[in-house]
Amino acid sequence: MFACPWYQEAVTVLKKFPHVSVGVHLVLNSEWKHYKWGPVLGKTAVPSLVDTNGFFLASTEEFLKSNYKLEEVEKELTAQIERARQSGLKIDYLDYHMWTAISTPELRAIVEKLARKYSLGISRYFGESYQSLFAAPIGKKREEFFKCLGALQRDRVNLIVMHVAENTREMQALIDMNDADMHSETSPLVAMHRSEELSVLISPQFLEKVKKKDFRLVTYKDVMEQSGLEHMKAPNDF
Repeated sequence: MFACPWYQEAVTVLKKFPHVSVGVHLVLNSEWKHYKWGPVLGKTAVPSLVDTNGFFLASTEEFLKSNYKLEEVEKELTAQIERARQSGLKIDYLDYHMWTAISTPELRAIVEKLARKYSLGISRYFGESYQSLFAAPIGKKREEFFKCLGALQRDRVNLIVMHVAENTREMQALIDMNDADMHSETSPLVAMHRSEELSVLISPQFLEKVKKKDFRLVTYKDVMEQSGLEHMKAPNDF
């Protein structure tokens, strides 16, 4: 998310691992209670995209009900991609924070236009079988993850979206203003969800499956090289 304040730290980390395929998580929302961000271009350049404090709106619903201007959306998403490119990282693909940037046909057309302009892939445009652990209860995430692995489709790319973080005091301060299962003033639910997903990915059970090659791990760079950008197509459930 190149609109966020600490994106430069992520860039520094990623430069140490050039084999990692990097995408731009296109962002039009700022959903945490206290940790906020706004557009790369600033509130005066794209005023229809921000609240009175110059931050992105908290939810997709708020955004869609606002008087956002498509030309400002395109300007801002272009600026996010340009910031990513200028960071020195090799950018391979685009995806979309909270699905907002692809939540209407007009918005989706902008993302597709920018992908063509910069020769980038788009997540879920390569026929991926999509699953996410975001909504799984904390105590069920491990079970759900291995259930997903057991149901992988052998004839296509499988995408399992994970949100991972260490359970630090910084993470414990985050409160999601949208999802009731992530929104608590008394329990650090965001940190609990994300640290559990991290623990699943570094678990001996998962690492053993990787070692045994029960499946093949691929990056979006691999997928793009195999499928070709010219064959990208929006999934039917958009």
